[in-house]
Amino acid sequence: MPSPRRALVIVDVQNDFCPGGALATDRGAEVAGLIGRYQDEHGQGYAHVVATQDWHIDPGAHFSSTPDYLDTWPVHCVADSHGAAFHPELQLSGIEEIFRKGAYTAAYSGFEGHAEGVSLAQWLRQRDVDKLDVVGIATDHCVRATVLDGLAEDFEVRVLTDLCAAVDPDRAEETLFELVSAGAQLS
Repeated sequence: MPSPRRALVIVDVQNDFCPGGALATDRGAEVAGLIGRYQDEHGQGYAHVVATQDWHIDPGAHFSSTPDYLDTWPVHCVADSHGAAFHPELQLSGIEEIFRKGAYTAAYSGFEGHAEGVSLAQWLRQRDVDKLDVVGIATDHCVRATVLDGLAEDFEVRVLTDLCAAVDPDRAEETLFELVSAGAQLS
């Protein structure tokens, strides 16, 4: 029986964030596979499963030919490209809605995303969701921003740490401490 008020939020499990992609994390493909298996084994335990997707058209200074890897990045997740597509091990059939973000801005948080004009927060509230489990890529960037915004939107947020991949493993530890300090739970 699904938890009637808990949703799984899968953050940016896209080809460009996996090995071989424009902005690959070391564990991206591994985490994509783990999330796919988690969806198979536990997806029915959630009232809703949603995903966020970087979907850049012209994000301005977010793209740089000399990126600093904090605020500026190589070109990645360009709308309708192979790099923007979800990793093939993700179980797309189990995802109820996709929230695209970053067409004309950086947009790290899934809460900046929209599906058919509806924001992630609005969509979740319309379905009486108040608890989120967050997984995805990258722990120290888009997962971080999504968790912090989820907390700011008054959701109870739990990060499933084994189902997240970081850009920088050292920053990932700092990020998890920051998220717990902000009120998130780790599992």
